[in-house]
Amino acid sequence: MNRPVVAARDATRAFLSRAARLRAPAEDESTDNILLVVAELVANAIRHTVGPCALHLELLDGSIDICVTDQSSQPPRPRTPGTDGSGGWGWFLIKRLATRIRVNPVPGGGKSVCAELPW
Repeated sequence: MNRPVVAARDATRAFLSRAARLRAPAEDESTDNILLVVAELVANAIRHTVGPCALHLELLDGSIDICVTDQSSQPPRPRTPGTDGSGGWGWFLIKRLATRIRVNPVPGGGKSVCAELPW
């Protein structure tokens, strides 16, 4: 795993620790699912776009909203997951775990890919 993904997971883990003090997660696997989606969104932004990306987390009523903003205006392009190690599983996992997914254009260029997960 590359450094930005590790840093994003570490920041998310700290955020979730604070969130848990305000409200316990709804499911035992909530933390793991959120960390997985953060890693996938950040890795996809790094792998498929040029320039910096930013992670924004927000505690909502019953969920955590995860948004990764990058410099590309191109929406995510899901591909068929490969069983040969070639990837393609990230978007599949995000769609499976998230209760809501949004792709929003960013003024001045770029996009935010957001996923809400239960908390």
